[in-house]
Amino acid sequence: MTTDSFSGEPREESVELWDGRLTLRVKVAGRGAPLLYLHGSTGLVWDPFLAHLAEQYTVYAPEFPGTTAGEPDAIHVIDDLSDVVLAYEELCRRLGLVDPVIVGHDFGGMLAAELAAHFPALPSRLVLIAPLGLWRDDLPVGSLAAASAEELAGLLFLDPTGEVAQAALTPPADPAVAVEVIGGMVWSIGSTAKFLWPIPDRGLRSRLHRVTAATLIVWGSGDRLMSAEYAEEFAGLVTGSRAVVLDAAGHLPQLEQFKEATVAVDEFLR
Repeated sequence: MTTDSFSGEPREESVELWDGRLTLRVKVAGRGAPLLYLHGSTGLVWDPFLAHLAEQYTVYAPEFPGTTAGEPDAIHVIDDLSDVVLAYEELCRRLGLVDPVIVGHDFGGMLAAELAAHFPALPSRLVLIAPLGLWRDDLPVGSLAAASAEELAGLLFLDPTGEVAQAALTPPADPAVAVEVIGGMVWSIGSTAKFLWPIPDRGLRSRLHRVTAATLIVWGSGDRLMSAEYAEEFAGLVTGSRAVVLDAAGHLPQLEQFKEATVAVDEFLR
């Protein structure tokens, strides 16, 4: 995914983890209290939503193992979800993050919830945007890994022909760069699918009661990956969570309904 809506560039830090066997590249921008952003299956893009968060927080956005350009094999260092959770908790310590806000989207929302369940004292607040991680046979969650290129836009956006979707999904004009960007997104979906396929249920349901941080769960009313009933059930499993449904939005409500999403998140974090 690409975007030209953000004019600045975050700085980058490389953090060694897992006894030196894993290095994560982290994009950092802003100033203020720390905020850890965990991206979704399509990879990390410094989009308008992140730029907005960086106006109020110091945003730390790590690239998931395997999604950093030139380092696809990093995904093979980590074998299961419990190792991912431990590696990201170690990342927080290495970065010196104290009581960070944690914001996660899609797979990143699942990972944020796992972090908060395994380490309840870690986040000061938790924002989950269209989080994965549950499964019901009568409410199956869609899979980006199984989608064709033609289906992908419709799974991510309520209006795949709209301005926001086209800005995000239109590849760069340079053919060589376009191949690199598209290949990176495909590999990112594959890297996160290692922990989602074929069913994105790794026991999170039984752990969500351990989340003690104030939690906001945001989803789009037109999300084609997760039904409204799924989202409501997720919210019901996190004690005291606040749920916000954004109309006219799909699986990326923070982009398709940017204003409404940022207002909801800002009010919650205040």
